[in-house]
Amino acid sequence: MAHRFYPPVIGSEAWEGYTFSDLEIRIKESTDFYGAVLWPSAMVLCHFLEENRESYNLVDKNVIELGAGTGLVTIVASLLGAKVTSTDLPDLLGNLQYNVTRNTKTGCRYIPLVTELSWGPQVKERFPHNTHYFDYILAADVVYAHPFLDELLDTFDHLCRENTVILWAMRFRLDPENSFVGRFQERFHLEELYDLPTLSIKLYRARKRDPRTCGV
Repeated sequence: MAHRFYPPVIGSEAWEGYTFSDLEIRIKESTDFYGAVLWPSAMVLCHFLEENRESYNLVDKNVIELGAGTGLVTIVASLLGAKVTSTDLPDLLGNLQYNVTRNTKTGCRYIPLVTELSWGPQVKERFPHNTHYFDYILAADVVYAHPFLDELLDTFDHLCRENTVILWAMRFRLDPENSFVGRFQERFHLEELYDLPTLSIKLYRARKRDPRTCGV
């Protein structure tokens, strides 16, 4: 994806410009929150979705993004025809909704849903199995030095059904965070799709293990 930075012409707003399938995507960031900054892992995941749109056809698929941040992955998935539920913490929803609305008003089959989601017990209440099913779970840079890795793992576990595919881009930073991958593999079959050593980023595809074989 082509990338350009645009300084403000009038006023104080600055935005990042990206080109996706000849469409310009404008992303507003906020330095007030880590989650409102566009990290490289999101770019890696967007590039993969664009380059592999035939193998991973998102048209009419139910997709949820965890830790959507600035919304770039949600926007790209929506432009590829998916029905996207874009989730993050309450403090980030304003900027997320702004970016998603600004870039999906035209050219998308479905209007993305932006909604609050705190990882952990809340996910079962917000997305019960009897009413919600997702074909894909998308996540970029959701594993870092935060105290909610157990809750994140449980959230993946609840949202992922037998045929759900997880596409997860991760930047490797510290050993405590990196150990999350081993814990993740106890519940999910994990396959490495990309390895970008210069960025310390890997892109994974995952499917849920048969509960009868977990830990084996």
